[in-house]
Amino acid sequence: DAAAAVRLAAELEMRVAGVYADVVRAGGGERRRSAAEAMREAAVRSVRWSGESVAFPGLAERSGTAPGGPAPAP
Repeated sequence: DAAAAVRLAAELEMRVAGVYADVVRAGGGERRRSAAEAMREAAVRSVRWSGESVAFPGLAERSGTAPGGPAPAP
């Protein structure tokens, strides 16, 4: 249904932000700047879909605090 599609879109954008956060951490120079911009854009799109935001996009699911997020790695 429409509500499920909106939730999925928000979740996908937040996960994309997480991937870009990994690139930001691992990259440097222009690659890092581009990844940071893409991470911000994905986080903004997620907020537009869900109406909710997090302090550090792309990191909540890694801490295990996000709903439905994986548990932290040992």
